[in-house]
Amino acid sequence: MEGEKNPGEGSSRRKRQAERRSSRCQTEAPPVEEEVDTVEMDAEEEEEAPTMNVEEERKKRTKEMKSGEMRAQVSWTLVLAVFLAFPRFKRDRIEEMGFGEIFRIERMRVDLALTQALRSRWDAEATAFVFPWGHMIPSLEDVSRITGLRVYGKPVSGFTYPCYHDLAERLLELPIERRSSLVPRVALQASLGLHEAGKSAGESEDEYLKWLVRVSRRELASEPGAEADMDLRRFLVLFLGRLMFATRAFLAHQFDSLGASERQTSTSGFFPFLQVWAYLHLPALGRGDLTRLGLVPIARRWDSCRDSRNLGDQLERLQEAIESYPYLDVIWQPYLGKGDEGRPWLVQARPYFGRSVWLHALNRVLPLHLHLSQRSLGLRQSVVEFPVRDRFRRPGQSFRGLHDTTDWREWAKEQIDNWECRGKAVKSDATTDDAYLQAYALKYGGKVYKSARHQVDVTDEIASLRALLYSAVQDREAAQRQTAELRRELGRVRSTGAGGASSSRATGGSPSLLEAQLVGAVLRAEEAQRHLEERERDLQLTTEHAMDLQGQRDQLQGEVRATQSERDQLRI
Repeated sequence: MEGEKNPGEGSSRRKRQAERRSSRCQTEAPPVEEEVDTVEMDAEEEEEAPTMNVEEERKKRTKEMKSGEMRAQVSWTLVLAVFLAFPRFKRDRIEEMGFGEIFRIERMRVDLALTQALRSRWDAEATAFVFPWGHMIPSLEDVSRITGLRVYGKPVSGFTYPCYHDLAERLLELPIERRSSLVPRVALQASLGLHEAGKSAGESEDEYLKWLVRVSRRELASEPGAEADMDLRRFLVLFLGRLMFATRAFLAHQFDSLGASERQTSTSGFFPFLQVWAYLHLPALGRGDLTRLGLVPIARRWDSCRDSRNLGDQLERLQEAIESYPYLDVIWQPYLGKGDEGRPWLVQARPYFGRSVWLHALNRVLPLHLHLSQRSLGLRQSVVEFPVRDRFRRPGQSFRGLHDTTDWREWAKEQIDNWECRGKAVKSDATTDDAYLQAYALKYGGKVYKSARHQVDVTDEIASLRALLYSAVQDREAAQRQTAELRRELGRVRSTGAGGASSSRATGGSPSLLEAQLVGAVLRAEEAQRHLEERERDLQLTTEHAMDLQGQRDQLQGEVRATQSERDQLRI
């Protein structure tokens, strides 16, 4: 019967696959085509990957679904291999579309623990990460600098249709399942020459990439024409639809992917972006290696660190590291003072930076709430209204169930107008983060703690005290810097009469008057610093006392439960 599975088919397929892989280097003749233009790769080889066992993979998949672990559906290596297999005229067309920079990014190991830790902290209501120190949000500047993608221009919007079968079959010449409008991934990869894309045991990543390029090149058209256009369309569906989505829609697609169910087991989207974002903003986590200085886009400079521990241990250690992360080591502005050299696309993108705006990706319209992360713009975080479940309703991710053609330019006209007006500038006149952190602690409380160590019952009171303590530490550090700067200026005036005289002429007073003014300023700064240090100590003691009380309460609750259990046993 058609579609019925032959019991011996799996073992036969595995046998053929093993034979193909073992003889890959022996039987495959040297390619006669042009030399592969490979990008610079790590010299260090990847760990050996065993040949696939179907039954073991099925069990592993089931286990991952239960634990919420994630795996990439389409690897960056596969997409990169097809791009490198293209003849020059096709690569030129892809670069003209604005994707040239991203294909200069070298292979990067996926850091599943880091990606999953970030995803567990994503608040779909706020479209922001929720950390103990407040909201953090990947921005359009992050996208532009890390990936080299263009984030300016018209919104990615238009029509969505109830059915895409005829359109897909006509443009891609691939069979589309009638129960879905999605192009099957296996058939799509096979059309680009990647029939069996598994990595052989003992094969390095460099060898694997070169082999993928060779086998893909044999299937692709080498001259301009209808077949070359077909290859390009199929590649763009694989690259955009299965990995990236689209330029200006990239961030919306990332947000939508992060907001999906935690039971989803695939890392949809371009995982190097989130990894490099974490390397830049949370460097003390130590998850990235800066191996190639000076390259652009920034993702080309980094690779993920190796970690031999199992994924569960990595994730638990990483959650604990985030919860104990030194607040002052958070890098809110990693690009401060960085120019646009070697990045011409940043010039046109700059008008969109630092603004709250709606992001568009066809049937996805999501807000970029930069007003929740004012510290990333060099401002103090003011009290803002936290977003609630979005009233701007949209159809689901799947095209199934959409019975009407939807013109998103009309359905989301207000949000599209918002993008075309470049959103709204983010401003703040706050002088301290205290009020925001108090409101933040009241809203999220213990939800910002994910490790097992904090799963007992972190009360809202303790979370609020920790937020205030963080703000006090920031204020004290700022006061210390100001006092040190005034002391240096006073020392300069005292040690150099010429310097003091020139300064006095600039201010219209005598050197002795300027010195007296500086002495007074230093005394006031020292007094303010002492006051802030006392406030910090008081908050530290109060926080420790509250935690001690919580520990005592937990102990008493445990004793009560034990007593109740003993009493129940006696009754029996």
